[in-house]
Amino acid sequence: MTCDPQGEGGAHDEPGARDPQAYAGDGARPGAHGPERTAAAFHAVYGYAPGGVWAAPGRVNLIGEHTDYNDGFVLPLALPHTALLAASRRADGVLRVHSGDVPGGVVELRADALTPAADGGWAGYPAGVVWALREAGLAVGGADLHFDSTVPTGAGLSSSAALEVATATALNDLYALGLEPQRIARIGQRAENAFVGVPCGIMDQTASACCTEGHALHLDTRDLRQRQVPFALAAEGLRLLVVDTRVKHELGDGAYAKRRAGCEQGARTLGVRALRDVPYEGLGAALDRIEDGTVRGLVRHIVTENRRVEEVIGLLDAGETPAIGPVLTAGHISLRDDFTVSCAELDLVVESANAAGALGARMTGGGFGGSAIVLVEEADAEAVTKAVTHAFGAAGYAAPRVSPAVPSAGARRLA
Repeated sequence: MTCDPQGEGGAHDEPGARDPQAYAGDGARPGAHGPERTAAAFHAVYGYAPGGVWAAPGRVNLIGEHTDYNDGFVLPLALPHTALLAASRRADGVLRVHSGDVPGGVVELRADALTPAADGGWAGYPAGVVWALREAGLAVGGADLHFDSTVPTGAGLSSSAALEVATATALNDLYALGLEPQRIARIGQRAENAFVGVPCGIMDQTASACCTEGHALHLDTRDLRQRQVPFALAAEGLRLLVVDTRVKHELGDGAYAKRRAGCEQGARTLGVRALRDVPYEGLGAALDRIEDGTVRGLVRHIVTENRRVEEVIGLLDAGETPAIGPVLTAGHISLRDDFTVSCAELDLVVESANAAGALGARMTGGGFGGSAIVLVEEADAEAVTKAVTHAFGAAGYAAPRVSPAVPSAGARRLA
């Protein structure tokens, strides 16, 4: 489930891809900013060289949507598009935050006087990380931070999680905190939940912190067990496309919280801790116990989606990657009909891509806009991209932005 506020109806804007062509056609120069440029920008803003440069990626979820806050299974992969952060620690407790992607100057705060839920705009994300670290009893003081990002906002690709994880990773190094990547992910989630006020699950931050190149991350969101699942698309003559519809419908505002509450209602009705505990084999009997049709659909999606995650992993382990395509499409149908979080643009991506020869497609992220993923044979990528773009034009929609999703590395220090 995406934590990108623009993908879930949140209130704040955060740094994203400044160049609108930085997420188009050929995938788009995801490293267009680069550590040297980010370090130079830090020097221009603050007047001295940074202590280092760090990166944390956005993510796309292969399968397992809305399951993370139901203690379920997810299978995300990190994107090559990253939030870059040049940073240095300060001894005076002052936190200064600046972005090359958001108009305005430096935001200045005090590390020991941060207030949750204060409307600090995009700066609330890095500030929330400082707050969460201090709340956890870690000795973190001031810092100077400068961000650049190629993770597009509003596309459901977790630009906010990338921002949080980059901040936590940098401060972990600058203050020698000794945190493991999964702990960094939990700090980022805590910042988003308790400081910014978005009740997201743990998937996005974990993907940004823990993914490895050439793999998708199988995460059990109940006990946080992880497994890196090989996902070598190029070696198999395949490509995974991300299609950013470039739309965000107001209908999505608040929808995440409503669906989360509906899932919790379903779990209470069935007497389980979370919907993850409803066995797939017992789904029919469970649905018979739920009178509310909306809640019934939510329950059906979560239980079948967990099964789809397991099915995809089984196919990947068996070397049958093309066979995951129909499972992706089935996931979209479930999100559209049972969880009711799709929209006309997302449906059009799936329908036009599959009609043009894609192996499978589905919406990814919170819904009501954002992005879809499309699995294609390498030889069909251009034709499918053209078919989707043509379908959008025929429907009167703005052209979507299409990029290959290359399984990439998680958060790391670059300089």
